Amino acid sequence: MLDIKFIRENKEAVKDAVKKKYLKADIERLLELDEKRRSLIQNSESIKAEQNKLSQKIAQGKNNEDLEKSKELKGRFKELEKELGAVEKEYWTLMMQVPNIPAPDTPLGPDDSANKEIARWGQPRELDFEIKDHISLGKELDIIDTETGVRISGFRGYYLKNEGAILHLALLWYCWNKIIKAGFKPMLGPTLVKEFVLYGSGHFPFGREEVYQINSSGDLTGGNQGKESLYLAGTSEPALLAYFSDRTLAEKDLPMKVCSFSTCYRSEAGSYGKDTRGLYRLHEFAKVEQVVLCKNDLVQSNEWLEKMRGISEDIMRDLELPYRVVQNASGDMGAGKYKMYDIETWMPSRENFGETHSDSNLTDWQSRRLNIKYKDARGETKFVHALNNTVIASPRILIAILENNQQPDGSIEVPKVLRDLCGFKKISPSTSSG
Repeated sequence: MLDIKFIRENKEAVKDAVKKKYLKADIERLLELDEKRRSLIQNSESIKAEQNKLSQKIAQGKNNEDLEKSKELKGRFKELEKELGAVEKEYWTLMMQVPNIPAPDTPLGPDDSANKEIARWGQPRELDFEIKDHISLGKELDIIDTETGVRISGFRGYYLKNEGAILHLALLWYCWNKIIKAGFKPMLGPTLVKEFVLYGSGHFPFGREEVYQINSSGDLTGGNQGKESLYLAGTSEPALLAYFSDRTLAEKDLPMKVCSFSTCYRSEAGSYGKDTRGLYRLHEFAKVEQVVLCKNDLVQSNEWLEKMRGISEDIMRDLELPYRVVQNASGDMGAGKYKMYDIETWMPSRENFGETHSDSNLTDWQSRRLNIKYKDARGETKFVHALNNTVIASPRILIAILENNQQPDGSIEVPKVLRDLCGFKKISPSTSSG
């Protein structure tokens, strides 16, 4: 969310951001409502002040004229309160639709086709044998079962088995330890969250169709069934951010650096017909995520954007996986992002790179929605800048690990950094436990 004062003073820039991000937000209507809202609040306060004076006067002795006047003011106040309620509802609905202003160097375009490559590491292996995709490898090695997964869980369901399950957990544990050693405090939070959490992170109203809502006859709402909805989070970012909601932090405690491991749930409603086979696009997966809350300083938050990206790149190099970094285009970065990078990893069966990480600076857009502030050395209260980054997400990354490390005999070489955690160096038909 942007500051309404900023919107008033920078109307054209905000309209331009709406256009660049290919969104719909009626800024003119928002400003009309803002003016009306301020007028109604001012009138309500004037009536309340007049009522208070009359109450003091009436308390000193009954006066029929004063009593009638007080009754009239009370009626006018109720009318204004009702009108203000309707204006406030529309006002806040529109405020939640206003995007962040993108960074000046953001590539312009409607989707990922306009993303700009800014870095690349490693060279894809030139395999002199027939390349198998991760589905074929997984089936032959008995480490992935999508057929049974679909039967049990429905479309995009899957099982990781045997060495596949061990590799998945070893990878997550390796990255979990790496991010903690980098100074991030570990947290395990809820994946069931309330609506305000997702509005606060910006996943509502924009991506509501991607989120699963829980409807249950059970006592999920503390005995108040139907009073407050619960949702399955698509990443641990909303819960991490909401942990600090409605707080005023001390400047000395910034930056706050936290990380979390969670199961993630996404409906993938907007991806109909895309990546229907395999482990690339799933309804349920696991992720290690990192979040930074820093001072309201663009230089500092952009420095953290680069540092967080560096951690993910370091992991890719540890795994010896070829990758590239792209800066996301205006229409591909989401409403709240100021600047965003994706890391895309080479996947032989796709003969292309596939997105595996996202790194974003949202400045104070989320912290305004969640009311996360800090008090600076001068005693001034400001909203923090918030950033988030994918440390690792699995099993999507397993596509790259399995396919890039396949051998002529159909086996898979395990990345060196994971071998001690896995307890094996290779996955082959002879070692799979079946």
